[in-house]
Amino acid sequence: MGRVPETRRQAVVKLLWIAIWMLYLGAPVDDLVHGGHGTAVVVLASLGLTGFVMAYLSLVFLRTNTEEEKRWVYWVLCALAALAALTSATLGKPWLVLFVYVSVACGAVLPPTRSRWLIPAATGALALIGSFVDTQRDLFPALLIPCLLGGFAMVGIRQLVQTMRELREARETVAQLAATEERLRLARDLHDLLGHSLSLITLKSELAGRMLPDRPVDAAQQVADIEKVSRQALVDVREAVSGYRRPTLATELAGARTALAAAGIAADLPAELPPTAVAADDATPPALAPDTEGALAWALREAITNVIRHSGATRCVITLAERSEDGTGTVVLTVTDNGRGPADGPGNGLSGLEERLLLAGGSLTTGPAAPTGFTLSASVPRRTPVVTVPPLA
Repeated sequence: MGRVPETRRQAVVKLLWIAIWMLYLGAPVDDLVHGGHGTAVVVLASLGLTGFVMAYLSLVFLRTNTEEEKRWVYWVLCALAALAALTSATLGKPWLVLFVYVSVACGAVLPPTRSRWLIPAATGALALIGSFVDTQRDLFPALLIPCLLGGFAMVGIRQLVQTMRELREARETVAQLAATEERLRLARDLHDLLGHSLSLITLKSELAGRMLPDRPVDAAQQVADIEKVSRQALVDVREAVSGYRRPTLATELAGARTALAAAGIAADLPAELPPTAVAADDATPPALAPDTEGALAWALREAITNVIRHSGATRCVITLAERSEDGTGTVVLTVTDNGRGPADGPGNGLSGLEERLLLAGGSLTTGPAAPTGFTLSASVPRRTPVVTVPPLA
C-alpha cells in the first residue's frame, strides 16, 4: 500500500486485492438501495461514497509511504474522515464501517509517530457517532476492534515492508562490497605476480642485450630464461584470475634467489623453512596454515620485487624467525637490503601487502635499515585465528 505499481500486472493484482476489502462497503450500498431514502439523498450519498472510494484508492495506488511527509496525504485523510463522519451521522449505522477504512489508511500511509494517535482518534470518532446513530448497540461495538486493530496491523505491515526493503538494499550493498573486495584481491594478485615477473624479464632482457654479439650462447640462455619466466607468469595470472593461486615460501625463495642473482645482488637466504601444513608430522612443530604461508610468500615476493626495482642495493638478507608471544606462535619474515632506503611514501604494492597480512591476522612493518638501506618485516600467526561460537545454553 502506498507504492505506485510499476507494471500493468502489478496494478491489476493490487486492484483485485483491494477489491476484496471493498466488499465491506456492502452495508452502505445496501442502505442506498433498500434504505428508503429520497432520490436527492441517494444521489448525494452515492457521490459521497464514490468520492470516499476514489480518495482511498489514491492513497493505495500513489506513492505515499515514503520518509518524506506529503501535505496532500493529510488533506485526503481529512476528507475521508469528514465523509465518514457526515454520512454516518446523517444516514445511520450502516455507514459506520467507513471509519475502519479511515483507520487502515492512517496506519498505511502515515509515520508511526502520527498514526499511533490518529488511529485511536478514528476509533473514538466511530464510538462517539455510533453511540448516537446505533440505538440498539449491536453494530458499532463489533466495529471498534476491527477499526483499532486494523489500523495498527497496517502500521506493523508498513514497518515490515520497510524492513524488507532495507534488507534488500543491504543485500545489494553487501554484494557490491564483495565484488569490490574481489576486484581488490585480483588487483593485488596481478600487481604482485606481474610486478615480479616483469622485473625479472626486464633484467634478463638487459643482460641478453649486453651479451650480444660477443656471447651469443649466454644470451640465448637468458632468452630461454625469459621465455620460462613469461610462461610461468601467464600460468600465475590464470591461476590468480581463477582464484586458486596460493604461493609457497619454498617456491618464492627459489624465485628470489634466481631474481637477485640475475640483478647482481648478493643474497643471504635462510637455510631451512618452518614446517608447512603439507610437511608437518608428529616430530615437527605446529605447521604453518596455508593462508599464513601464502601471506608470507606474497610478502617475500613484493619485498624482492622492490629490492630489484627500486633499492639499488648490492646485498639482500632474508631471514625467517619464530617467536612466541603470550603462548601464540608467530613467524616473522624480514627482508633487509643495503640500498638507498625508503621512498617518500608507500606504494600500491606495500598497501596491498598490508591488507593481505591483516586478513591473515598478521602485520607489516617497514623502515630504514642500519646503517643504510630498507627493512621489511612481515609477521603472521602460525595458524590463522579461528572464531568459535559458544553453544547455546
